[in-house]
Order: sequence, then structure tokens, then C-alpha cells
Amino acid sequence: MGKGFFHVPPAINEPVKGYAPGSPEREAVLAQYKTYFNGNVDVPMYIGNEEVRTGDTRNMTPPHDHKHVVGTYHVAEKKHVEAAIANALESRTAWANLAWEQRAAIFLKAAELVAGPYRAKINAATMIAQSKNIHQAEIDAACEFIDFLRFNVAFMSDIYDDQPESGDGIWNRVEYRPLEGFIYAVTPFNFTAIAGNLPASAAMMGNVVLWKPSDSQIFSAKVLMDIFKEAGLPDGVINVVYGDPVMVTETVLESPDFSGLHFTGSTHVFKSLWQQIGTNIHRYKTYPRIVGETGGKDFIVAHPSSNPKQVATAITRGAFEFQGQKCSAASRVYLPKSIAGQTLDFVKADIASFNKPGSPEDMSNFITAVIHEGSFDKLAKYIDQAKEDDNVEIIAGGSYDKSVGYFIEPTVLLTTDPKYTTMETELFGPVVTVYVYEDADWEDTLKLIDSTSEYALTGAVFSQDRYALAQATQALQNAAGNFYLNDKPTGAVVGQQPFGGARASGTNDKAGSAQNLLRWVSPRLIKETFVSPVDYRYPFLG
Repeated sequence: MGKGFFHVPPAINEPVKGYAPGSPEREAVLAQYKTYFNGNVDVPMYIGNEEVRTGDTRNMTPPHDHKHVVGTYHVAEKKHVEAAIANALESRTAWANLAWEQRAAIFLKAAELVAGPYRAKINAATMIAQSKNIHQAEIDAACEFIDFLRFNVAFMSDIYDDQPESGDGIWNRVEYRPLEGFIYAVTPFNFTAIAGNLPASAAMMGNVVLWKPSDSQIFSAKVLMDIFKEAGLPDGVINVVYGDPVMVTETVLESPDFSGLHFTGSTHVFKSLWQQIGTNIHRYKTYPRIVGETGGKDFIVAHPSSNPKQVATAITRGAFEFQGQKCSAASRVYLPKSIAGQTLDFVKADIASFNKPGSPEDMSNFITAVIHEGSFDKLAKYIDQAKEDDNVEIIAGGSYDKSVGYFIEPTVLLTTDPKYTTMETELFGPVVTVYVYEDADWEDTLKLIDSTSEYALTGAVFSQDRYALAQATQALQNAAGNFYLNDKPTGAVVGQQPFGGARASGTNDKAGSAQNLLRWVSPRLIKETFVSPVDYRYPFLG
């Protein structure tokens, strides 16, 4: 154990670099992009101290140039998943018993590596793997991941410092034990920071982890593992496997040592996992912790007092940054009739100013590709349906092309039906649907927003009328776990806006906060009595 009450360095949000033409960071990331793009990396699984290559490989291709191969990754068989579990459990005792400040130092070092020598690498990998423009890669793979690491160390310190009161002659203390067993981390394609944080946050609290990244994010996940290893993370603490998600999950959930799920992904998959865990509950040594952030059908609603240009900017940024592939992305919009025309004219002007979707290597591109062909085909289907339906019209965009990359033009649908399918269904792409309401129907529109979607992740309200803002805040209290006043519904910052939603959007355990880390510990209360009683009799007995 440590021999002092240690104070961690203050957590400060990492400044976002600008990548202006001629800047050193721009030149560095473009050079690294070329190196990765023209290379052919062979990505192993990481099981204990071994880099496992099965020979059963899959290609990794950039979404914006899907015929170009930048590397391959190796796919697991059931025996590899079982080996990863065994290695994690074998590593658990040493890792759980390591003093917390030693664990903290590893992840603080990882943050410094991302901020410095790995910044261009993690950003370039994210640009290639997930087709993010440089700004989206910077705020995600560099800044948010650094923030997760630094702030989680500070939150961990605060948690350990939270101790009970002690009475006369006794000393009460709480130790925050890691969970007994291993954690299963399942991460999505869209945020490199989430992919790194889900296994790291559980590991930071002394747990061992089996991590399955999204198949569409493995290229940048490999860089994350490079960072963890250089930071000094011991072998076996985070084991990484790729492959058939059904097989991997069934193997994990068969283990009696399964103790927790840290998940970000689709609502359907999360519910299925929860059901499987429930079915297997008699198998486990402990009740598994289940933490998940899933889908969203996130809204923007404008009051008649709103500034049309501000609302339009929130729509453009909220709906189309990273091609709408954020669980927080604005995908349904409610505009009052009095300002709808002006607001939509501003949005259409914004879209007209975009370059055609293209490669993130061209830094004049605001829009790049959606993640894969399945996503492309789904979005194209909804756009085609909108062209046929009488109660909706396409007022901007509507084109798509997958001959080179999976490019969907930013598209705005205007519907007369507030329950039109794209007002209710999560699309996860650069398609936003707008409904225009009568100004006098403000209160009814708030009720409509609250009842339209099964999700409750993010939402935004625009108004210059404080009474209207207060009314919306009350009426929509259950409609969003992250609620924004006069701002877009995306862009939560670690340490400032803890992120998560309820209803079908997840367990709302707030990534980027102490609440999340508390899910990965099992407190033990220790009461020590200094002078023990020697007589059972209490005074009332006389």
C-alpha cells in the first residue's frame, strides 16, 4: 500500500488544436495519415502477454475509400475467448492489489502519450478507420480520450477519499474493492475515446477486462492498445479479441466469473445482452453490474422567440457533424411556423456551402463517409421512401453514392406528420427531419416531443424567453439525460457535462463522472472497535 495520502494532478480539459493550414499539427497528422493509408498493418488479438494471430483474417478498409485495404485483423475462435478470460482472471490478483496511485500513474502516462507523441497517430487512425474529419478526430480521439483518462483518475481519488464518520472509540472506513471476476467491455465504432474509456475506466478501479471493439474501429483500437502498453499497463489487465459478436458474447456470459458489462452500442443488442445475463443469473458468483449507453432520437425544439440563425447553426452542426453518427446527433427538429422558413433557409445555405462528401485527408471537407455499406443501404432506403411518401418532402440533399466511398449527402426532410417514421426511428446518419408547428401550440409540442420517441438521450431547446425555457425544462425532464438550453444537443465535455440517457437510451451511469466509476467497485465497510465490550448487559436492564 502507499505510504502517504497522495493528491493527483488537477484534471484540466485538453485544449483542442486548430489544424489551420500551415500549422505543425496539420502537417504531422497528414504525414501520419499517408503512412497509415499506404501501409498494411497486421492487427493481432491481445491475450495475456501474447499477440495472437489465428490466420483467419478480415480486411480493414476506410469508409471513404472502401476498395483500399489498410490492414487486416485476426478473428477469434471460442478457445481464444476462453483463453482471454483465463488470462484476465490470472492477472486479477496482482492488479487488484496494486496500490491505486500506481494504477493512476499508468493512465496519467497514457494521457500524456496521447497529448504528445501519439496525437497524430490516434487522430490519423480515427480519420482512416471511422472517416472523421480532423476536427472530429481531434475532439474525440485526442481531447476526449485524454480528458477521460485525467478526470477519471481525479474521480477515482475522490471516491477513495469519501469515508464515513466514526463514533467514540471506533474507526469506520470503506475500501472500494474491484469487482470479483472480470468485466466485458463492448465498444462502438463512432468514438475512439469511448472505445478506450470503457475498458480503461473499469481497469483503473482495479478490474480486469475482456474488450471487444467494433469490427469497424479495430484500426484505431490497435493504436489505443499501443498507448496502453507503452504507458505500462500490465499484460492480462485488458485482453482484446475480435470476431463473431454472438460467439464472443455467449462465451463470456457462460463464465461464472463474469461480473460486469460496460457497453455502448445499439439498444436492441443491449437489451439482448441484458436478457442473456438474466437467463444466466444463477450461473454467476455475483450479480453482474450492467452499464450501457445505447441509442437516441435526439431533438431540437425552437420557441417562437428563438434566433433563427442560432437554431439553424445548431441543426447544421448537431445533425451533420461526423455524418450524424453520434448517439447525441440531432435527428428530429420542431420549428414554430413564424421562424421556420427563415431557419430552414439558413440550413439550406449551410448545406450548399459544404463540399461534396469526400476523404478526410482533404481538410476542406466537412462531410465524409458513413461507416459501412449496411449503414449506407439503410439510409438510402429511408431517403428513397421519403421521395415516394406524400407527407414528407426533401428540401435539401437526398443524393447518395457508394461507388468509391459510402457517401450520403446531408439531407433535410420536412414532414407534415409529427409521427412520420424518421421522426421516431434512429437512423444514425446525416438525415434530419423537421416538423413545423403552429406558434400557439408550444405547450402541446413539448408533450409531443416527450411522447414521440422511446429514447431519452439528448435534447436541445432554443428560446429567448426565460419562462419558455423553464417550461420546457420541466415538461421534458424525462426526455433527455443531457439537456441543452440554446445550444446543439451534441458535444458533451468530460468533467463538464457527464453523459448518458435513460429510457431506451441506457442506464444513465454518466460516462465522464464519478457515477460511472462507482459502478466498477464493490465497497467494503470496515468497523474497528478499539476497546471491545466485556458485558452483554445494556443500561436498561438495570
